[in-house]
Amino acid sequence: MRSLQNIFKEIQLFMKIGYSRFSTTDQNLEIQLEELKKAGCEKVYKEKVSGTHLKRPELIQMLDQLRQDDQVIVWKLDRLARSTRDLLAICDQIAGSKASFRSLSETWADTTTPGGKMILTIFAGIAEFERELIVERTRSGRLAAQKRGVKFGRP
Repeated sequence: MRSLQNIFKEIQLFMKIGYSRFSTTDQNLEIQLEELKKAGCEKVYKEKVSGTHLKRPELIQMLDQLRQDDQVIVWKLDRLARSTRDLLAICDQIAGSKASFRSLSETWADTTTPGGKMILTIFAGIAEFERELIVERTRSGRLAAQKRGVKFGRP
């Protein structure tokens, strides 16, 4: 016969919490919500705001309400953060609450495992490096176009 203590251990005490963000009119929130529901999220925080915007009330509320063993789930990493620094800061807050994080689209981004924590850090660094390269190429392209006489902005 199982003890009452063992029964309580078997009961799921953590909550799967989804976070969904979209920033433009051509992004569809429904895809994210459907995937988060499939993943078993009991609560989903939703907001329409740019990922680079520092004040995201729903994200702040979610982070404030996390409990030990809760699991924060996002559809894609870029829904949570737009830079490595932000991603790591948010993941640090999640870890500070003794909760975990996972991305449905990037299966390597799963802080429930030590390997997932390591890979998340490495891949986030690579993503930021790639973003910096794109910015550099764009800047170089703009300068080259300006040297050729191309004018930017309103006529």
